[in-house]
Amino acid sequence: MAQLSAPFLPRTIKKPELRQMVPLADSTIWEMEQRGEFPRRFLLTPRCVVWSLAEVEAWLEQRRRSPITPAKAPNVRLRRTRPVRTRTNDTCSAL
Repeated sequence: MAQLSAPFLPRTIKKPELRQMVPLADSTIWEMEQRGEFPRRFLLTPRCVVWSLAEVEAWLEQRRRSPITPAKAPNVRLRRTRPVRTRTNDTCSAL
């Protein structure tokens, strides 16, 4: 007699498990979701938000394959508040 196989149900994860997999702030994840750069969350119940584990793992694998260039250091001399002072010879001789 043939057994009926259960339909495949994709595994979902809640926020604590997502935080262990993706060490980003909640606000960063939310902003990336809004821009379409991170898998979208969905409501399992009115008070339970989950992500698809397969989508998160695929996103992580894609991030591993495509290198991200680091952000350039800011030019602190262009700051409008607390500008950087230039050293003068008077300051150096006092040391």
